[in-house]
Amino acid sequence: MHSFRFTVALTLLLAAAPLCAQDLATTCHATSSYDVTVNADNVIFDRAAPAPARVELQRGSLRTDAVSVRLDAENQDRMTLFERDLRDLLPRVRKVAQNGVDMAVQAVRSEASGMGLSSETHGELDQRLDARAREIKQRIASSRSTHDWDGDVINQYASQVESDLMPLIAGDMGQQAIDAALNGDMQAAATLRDRAASLSTELQPRLLQRMQALRPQIQALCPAIDQLADLQQGVRASNGQPLDLVQTGR
Repeated sequence: MHSFRFTVALTLLLAAAPLCAQDLATTCHATSSYDVTVNADNVIFDRAAPAPARVELQRGSLRTDAVSVRLDAENQDRMTLFERDLRDLLPRVRKVAQNGVDMAVQAVRSEASGMGLSSETHGELDQRLDARAREIKQRIASSRSTHDWDGDVINQYASQVESDLMPLIAGDMGQQAIDAALNGDMQAAATLRDRAASLSTELQPRLLQRMQALRPQIQALCPAIDQLADLQQGVRASNGQPLDLVQTGR
């Protein structure tokens, strides 16, 4: 069971993903076995198994695995509010996600500022960071489904960011090591080579620490997720099973 992946839109750049997943699991206690897609005329929850594998909400109506579910007035109101509140949550998630991207970019820049990089490397790093941020923000703006942020996609983005940025920084540090060696400072040269070799491993925990500032924004989403969990209570799928779209562990 994965973390409530509607907020996986927060898993956008570098260190943001682990932090958000941790907050949702430990603070909001929010999980779901479904992916969710918010369309213009309906909301779809889907998963491979168990049944129901597909749940469709549309202005108070409910279909599970292509079977219409008869709802009394109270549960119809609950489903209407569930869909409305979920739609209202989407722009909030996007906003936090955009802030997460900005924060991650600033974290990388702050870390790079203490590495003694050349002005040329700093300029190239800024351009690459800006390009990656624009790309991911555009994806956030257009995304309406957690399928857009499945694990493979997230891992692919992380790999692309790392392969784009880390060699640039490591290359500059390698040149610093060469310059130090040429000047006779072999200890400094060895230290710089070691830092360049372990750059990715050492940088991640520091970035994670800087990303802690995003935590209050993530936590602010918890009441809305709790409300969704409450609204589904008492509603059952066509097979008689509880409509368990969101779990909060409460």
